[in-house]
Amino acid sequence: MAPSRKPAPSHKPIVWSLFAGGGTFAAFLTPVMILITGLVLPLGLLSGEALSYERMTALIASPWAKGAVFLAVFLPAWHAAHRLRITAHDLGIRADGLVATVCYCLAALATVVAAYCLLAV
Repeated sequence: MAPSRKPAPSHKPIVWSLFAGGGTFAAFLTPVMILITGLVLPLGLLSGEALSYERMTALIASPWAKGAVFLAVFLPAWHAAHRLRITAHDLGIRADGLVATVCYCLAALATVVAAYCLLAV
């Protein structure tokens, strides 16, 4: 019996977990943000002072809030990067290495900028 070859390691589980996590997080976060900023505030059901700069700055001082904001940027950025990569392929752009590099580098940049901004507050 011939020895079985071990499959080459793949980065796909990491990419797919970030894609799924970002899509899930965005699916839960986006409707809430639309509800608050698109309906609740304009209809006067919530005071405009509730989302004032001073209140939001005080909120973001909490490590838990910083973590939530980081996830709100980090996960959807990686989801969007993967979605854009696949869309480019569907549109006939066959330079997958270049497209993947650009998309994932932009997601990494968004992650680093979000972390920097949150740590600076």
